[in-house]
Amino acid sequence: MAQTQTYAAPPGPGYTGVVVLADGSVFWGHGLGAEGDTVGEVCFNTSMTGYQESLTDPSFAGQIITFTFPHIGNVGTNLEDIETQGIAARGLILRAPITAPSNFRSHTHLDDWLKLRALVGVSGIDTRALTRRIRDGGAPNGVIAHRHDGKFDLAGLHAKAKAWPGLEGMDLAAEVSCRQTYTWDETRWQLGKGYGRQTAPKFHVVAIDYGIKRNILRSLASAGCKVTVVPGNSSAEDVMRHKPDGVFLSNGPGDPAATGEYAVPVIRSLIDSGKPVFGICLGHQMMALALGGRTGKMDRGHRGANHPVKDLETGKVEITSQNHGFCVLEETLPANVVRTHVSLFDGSNEGLKLTDRPVFSVQYHPEASPGPQDAHYLFDRFVKLMEQQRS
Repeated sequence: MAQTQTYAAPPGPGYTGVVVLADGSVFWGHGLGAEGDTVGEVCFNTSMTGYQESLTDPSFAGQIITFTFPHIGNVGTNLEDIETQGIAARGLILRAPITAPSNFRSHTHLDDWLKLRALVGVSGIDTRALTRRIRDGGAPNGVIAHRHDGKFDLAGLHAKAKAWPGLEGMDLAAEVSCRQTYTWDETRWQLGKGYGRQTAPKFHVVAIDYGIKRNILRSLASAGCKVTVVPGNSSAEDVMRHKPDGVFLSNGPGDPAATGEYAVPVIRSLIDSGKPVFGICLGHQMMALALGGRTGKMDRGHRGANHPVKDLETGKVEITSQNHGFCVLEETLPANVVRTHVSLFDGSNEGLKLTDRPVFSVQYHPEASPGPQDAHYLFDRFVKLMEQQRS
């Protein structure tokens, strides 16, 4: 005889938000942002700043972000700290209500901004308990819902969470990549000046967009590059016809093995071309696949702006910004691949380079938006490789 699933009732009136996990767990709270419900992988992010950049980061496609920092909304939102206009995070979970904005750059209250982007959120959740659950048991699939009248079909929400297939095997890069080629010359933001323009580039970089962040493009432009952005399904011929000095493999969401079905053969050809190649995050993972390695799903992933990574070549420790749920399985890499960086949290691979090609990649986000700027030097390293090849 089938068991009947029971669900916890709200602890009292006024609860307009709920989180329902695939295992049937229910967390009651207060809805914010848009009304409705959304399904995805429930993860946690430990960053103390940059919630707007995180919510607009295409690498969060398919995910609902639990923010561990309690003061979300304290700097409001603005028109500049946006990583993409398209698909990004599916929703957010908070401990406290949205904090009133208090910042000279604020343009819109976070709640109004969420409504404008049709993003659903829930506050009043015990985020410590939820984070421990994710830490110990892995990131679950779940649904968050917001209704002003507080009436929810818990059985329906639970069924929706159970039916969602999860991120393994999912090619989300195809959903967030650009559809046509474009050029980029905007440089990093400066206080009192805003964003600048690169008017005298020294090198031409083709960036393959698997879900690229705008601040990565700005970092490339600030390093002296003219950037041509091409869709993630571009062929090696599409890339090389632009006559680049170097090729950049971007960050992005989803399973690298799924995106790699069409991206890996292209990356192999680009590596064989002899051009300098630099990969970040998903680009790093697919670089490893192209070199003969494998990737795997992590139990809890790395998401935050406080992750210590050791540079094995210099011995220095960088505090890095990270956002990934898959990793490179280091033991599967061939002999001509050198491990360059390692996570001091769990020992996972954070960087690699080839011994016989001008090719390297890192798992983390050196553009640091949000986060510390310890790893900005990697863009300069990419430029030096292009300089050496030209000379």
